[in-house]
Amino acid sequence: MNDKGDAAPDSTAARVALWRALHVEADAPPHVLEDRIGLQLLAPGDGWRSRGDMDPQFTRPFRASIVARARFIEDLVVEQAGRGLTQYVILGAGLDSFAQRRPEIASRLAVFEVDQPGPQAWKRQRLIELGFGVPDWLRFVPVDFEAGETWRDGLTAAGFDDSKPAIVVSTGVSMYLTKEANAATLRQVADLAPGSTLAMTFLLPLEMADPEVRPGLEMAEKGARASGTPFLSFFTPQQVLALAHEAGFREARHVSAADLTQRYFAGRPDDLRPPNNAEELLVAST
Repeated sequence: MNDKGDAAPDSTAARVALWRALHVEADAPPHVLEDRIGLQLLAPGDGWRSRGDMDPQFTRPFRASIVARARFIEDLVVEQAGRGLTQYVILGAGLDSFAQRRPEIASRLAVFEVDQPGPQAWKRQRLIELGFGVPDWLRFVPVDFEAGETWRDGLTAAGFDDSKPAIVVSTGVSMYLTKEANAATLRQVADLAPGSTLAMTFLLPLEMADPEVRPGLEMAEKGARASGTPFLSFFTPQQVLALAHEAGFREARHVSAADLTQRYFAGRPDDLRPPNNAEELLVAST
């Protein structure tokens, strides 16, 4: 792997990117999402599929969940862009590859990727090295949260127009924040221009998850705690909807794993699907 110490993506972002590639390599078509960009950025070497956290059978439901949420958000962004939306904000962008995979859509938007400075600088350099480049419409927004910087201030500095609506997405982030920090983020998005949309994943209480994936989720929770980034927030759908309404959103809905299965996995002979009651989605609008 192209490792530059502390600047490299964290293990969670890398794992998600590799699972997206593993979906293309290990699962039968049709693929929910075709994404090998993260694999190219990471360049982990030929043996990456032999890693314990890449076992094709064990990781099956988890990679299904990862590609389902990514595809749902991508479809939502394309739909909003078709309605004239021009600003797309990705909180905790990690190795998101929308700008590289869908330039025909992304180039019509101002795409703001918000992330920690070190990993973001690493990603910028890798995009340049691989020939993708960083076009003017792709705005990197480095925000050092530990230093007290805010993503809203970072957006403004990067040219975000507060008078225009935006779509804001946050995937795989809410569980690492306190309930208060999640509520603050929701209020900040709800304060954006009318017509703005938030799509955010949230983790349900582990005891609610499908039995076959609960051990894997418990292992992830234990690993996150050991690495100093523990899971802090779990929400039931009712709780996250209440939080969104309290934050000031005009409308809010829960997108369940069953919804995603019906939309993207129906009729598959291999029974690939995201697990129920694990990580699901909140979609809210101002």
